This record gives sequence, structure tokens and C-alpha cells, in this order.
Amino acid sequence: MWKKAVVLFLVGGCLLSVQSSAQNNIKIQSTAVPFMLISPDARSGGMGNLSIAMTPEANDLFGNTAKLPLMKEKSGFLINYTPWLKDLGLNDVYLASMGYYKKLDDRSAINSSLRFFSLGNITFSDENGTELPSTKPSEFSFDFGYSFLLSDQFSFGTSLRYIHSKLVQGSLLNSNINYRAGNTLSADVSLFYKQNENMEGFHGGLVLSNLGGKISYSNETTNKYFIPANIGIGLAYLNKFDKENSLEFGVDVNRLLVPAYPTINSNGERDQYFSQSVVSSWFNSFSSKYGPSMGESLRASIGIEYNYINQFYLRGGYLYEDQSRGNGQYFTLGTSFQYLNNKFNISYLVPSGGGLSRNPLSNTLRFGSIFYF
Repeated sequence: MWKKAVVLFLVGGCLLSVQSSAQNNIKIQSTAVPFMLISPDARSGGMGNLSIAMTPEANDLFGNTAKLPLMKEKSGFLINYTPWLKDLGLNDVYLASMGYYKKLDDRSAINSSLRFFSLGNITFSDENGTELPSTKPSEFSFDFGYSFLLSDQFSFGTSLRYIHSKLVQGSLLNSNINYRAGNTLSADVSLFYKQNENMEGFHGGLVLSNLGGKISYSNETTNKYFIPANIGIGLAYLNKFDKENSLEFGVDVNRLLVPAYPTINSNGERDQYFSQSVVSSWFNSFSSKYGPSMGESLRASIGIEYNYINQFYLRGGYLYEDQSRGNGQYFTLGTSFQYLNNKFNISYLVPSGGGLSRNPLSNTLRFGSIFYF
């Protein structure tokens, strides 16, 4: 059992198994620290994880930080909480986050954020069923970023990130492998376009995220795993009916910049997988040899947001994932209201499927609060 758990963590925590995917000829782009792909905030969670090109909000410090200089409020502090896999009966798995941004002037801003992912309490056992000491694996990331206006229509953002992943530590069953926490650095680069000064009309966004080094979990230094480098493109349109009512539509398309993990029996391909450099792996992810085709490995989000006098919001969305990314397909709903300088967000993932095919993320709730200064 402990071997299965360790492999599950080190390969990236995917719910899909490599063996079954190989039988179906699906190339899985598996990574370490997959929690970095989870949208932590309730606003985007209510629109199928849509965020890249929508109108600016404080939670953009988790997505497209290029929008932060366009915020009306000078600074803001926010917190978010998401119980994870609650539909599977897990009560100690959750994602929590907090962040802060401050506008330095009318053209630039700084931001910082922290994400913490708890995987709950894990009890390992050997082949004879004897229980081994339990552990509480967890992961976190800490960001610091700077963003500024390039012109009246374009803005740019960049962030530096430290990632820490503590899954298993020490040796198990007197193994020669000594497991340890993994650490690495990465960076995000983002761009935002707005058609008009009042944000009405079309918006566009581009985000390159988690561009950084590999991560290792043991003294087997040759086995270093890729983190979830990703490219995302977004387009949105805002229609203001009058001074009180507006409606915004948007679509995001994301693709991992990570080569596909080889099948279990492909020892030569496995060596080639681990020997790739980080930069070459970004380009290899588009080749038929190392990764899924261009049409595969996509995650697309579409969503809508209704805004009444900037105080009450209704949201809806749909997320689609290709099989190589987890095959997630579900609807989401969300709402928020703002009172004085405080804004409260909540989102809900609508249940889908049934029995063994039931989506394990069904009934997922996200909660968030923003305090503007």
C-alpha cells in the first residue's frame, strides 16, 4: 500500500493511472505539485476556473497579475478556502490561500500571495498489512510579483515563486531510498489588453505560469519531476447596459508545457523523459514523440458574470478537460456581494456523473473574502 501511495504522490497525484491510460493510448502529462493548477479563488471557481481576460479583481494575483495596476482600489488583502475532494468523504484535504496587492502609483503595483495545500493524514502499511507511522503531507507556494502599464491598452506582470512539497520523509521499510521534501523556484509572465478605458468591450490575456526548475523527492537525483508549466490564453467581452447593470462573457484555453510521462514498460523512453532539460521540455510538449497532439491536453473554460452596481454578482461557467489532463467536465455556479470595502465570494461545483463515474469534485465549495483599503 505504501508503494502505491508514494508512486501516486511522486508522479503528481493524478486520479488517472498510467497503466490504464496506456491501454487506451492516452498520453498523460503528469507533473509534481499539481495543486498549482487548482484555481484557489471563488470568483474564477464560479465561472469554470475562468480568469485570464475577465475584468480586474484582487484575486487576479493568483492568475493574471498584469491586471492589478488597473484596480480602482489602492490595495487589498484576501483569503480563500476550498475543501478538496469532499465528495469522497475526505475531511482533512483542503486548499487555503491568502494574498495582498498594493498600487505604487497609477501605473504599477506589487503583489504577494501564499497557497497551502493539505493532503490530510496518510497511514501507510507494508505488504503484510502492518501499519507504519502516519504522515501529513502538504505543499505550499509563496509568490512576489510586480506589474505595470505598458500603454493605455496593454499591461504586463511577472512573479517569482518558491514551491515547497513535503510528501514523504525518511526511508520506508529499510529502503535505500531516502525521501525528502522537494523545493524549486519558478516564475510567471502575464499580459493583459483592454479595448477601452472604461473596460467596456473586448479584453485579452496571456499567461505563462510555473516556468521553473524540476523537483526531486529523494536521493535518487536522476529522478527529477517537472512542475506544471502552462500556457493560457483568454478572451472576454463586457457589455454595460447602463450605469447599474453589466454582463461579461469569457473563454480561457490552457495547455500544459510538459512532456508526456512514458508507459511503464518503456525504459528507454523513461530515461529520455528524465534527461530532458526544462526549456527543451516546453517545446517537446508540442511534439508527437514526447507529448499529446495540439488538440489534446487542453483545458477550456467558458463563463459569464452579471454585475449589479458593483455590489452584487451572479456567475456561471463550464470547464472541459481532455482525457490526458484528467477528463474533468462540469458546470459551476457562483455569487458574491460587496458591502463597503469588503467583498465576499462563494462558488459551487455542480455534481455530475454517477456511481464509479461520478466526478470526485462534485459539490466542491470555494469561499473567499476581499478587504480593500
